[in-house]
Amino acid sequence: AAINPGNSGGALINSSGALIGINAAIYSRSGGSLGIGFAIPMSFARDVMEQIIRTGRVTRGWIGVEIQDLTPELAQSLGLDTTRGVQISGVMRGGPADKGGIQLGDVVSDIEGKPIDDAQRLLEVVAALAPGKTADFTIQRGARRITLAVKIGRRPSLPRPE
Repeated sequence: AAINPGNSGGALINSSGALIGINAAIYSRSGGSLGIGFAIPMSFARDVMEQIIRTGRVTRGWIGVEIQDLTPELAQSLGLDTTRGVQISGVMRGGPADKGGIQLGDVVSDIEGKPIDDAQRLLEVVAALAPGKTADFTIQRGARRITLAVKIGRRPSLPRPE
């Protein structure tokens, strides 16, 4: 669907008239409506709306890691036969991942049985988990495949500009 400047925040409906998303942005080389449109799916928007109504804020799960996608070269260097998963490239000391036993270099392949194909998927799955919930992370650590129970934290708030 065409998204013109000023349409952000507007309804995205299908041919049956059902609301399926909220227009968010357009990437266009010309500056017009020709390009790639981006929308927020209704399932995500509904969750945000319900949290705001219920608590006055949106709370997202967080584990305190830096991550990177597995390239074919990286997967090969780690002895993996797939690029499915995400490598942990940093762990915040004292954060939820650290407390749960996740280590630098671990490769996360599943969270709560949900496949983790890339970094974006890991961020989405963790963000959707409720802070305080303990989630099972399937990890490849060297030649071993292990499951770690990680208690999900609350994403810290950014400091307000002065």
